[in-house]
Amino acid sequence: MAARTEIFKNMTLTPKQESFCLKFIELGNASEAYRQSYDARRMKPASINRKAKELTDKVKIAARIKELQAAHAQRHNVTVDSLTAELNEARHKALEQENPMAMIAASMSKAKLHGLLKNKVEVNSVDHAAILEERIAAAEKLRKRLN
Repeated sequence: MAARTEIFKNMTLTPKQESFCLKFIELGNASEAYRQSYDARRMKPASINRKAKELTDKVKIAARIKELQAAHAQRHNVTVDSLTAELNEARHKALEQENPMAMIAASMSKAKLHGLLKNKVEVNSVDHAAILEERIAAAEKLRKRLN
């Protein structure tokens, strides 16, 4: 795999693509990285998500992201294994101190780290067109009453 990454090192990214990769590493969210790297002000969230996915699927961008992740992990010497070991140690100390909440927190953090739990996000969309139609209808009624 190192040889494959080496091949893509010579493939240059556009400034926006490089920005996307750096923001993706910083934020951990491809859609937000896309918003901050490209002009997405007039795009729908679904379009942003699709474009971000398309970027992460490009071989040279995926290779650059892996390269940045490896450098980041090496710089901080943090791996899933090292974090798991820390959480196991924290859980063991919580058990010794008879602190069930800390034990649960360590277990839940470990589950999240290993992808067994995901945060659920509730999204409430606002139907701006319906609100606008209601306001236009109300304005029309008011205009008729005033005439």
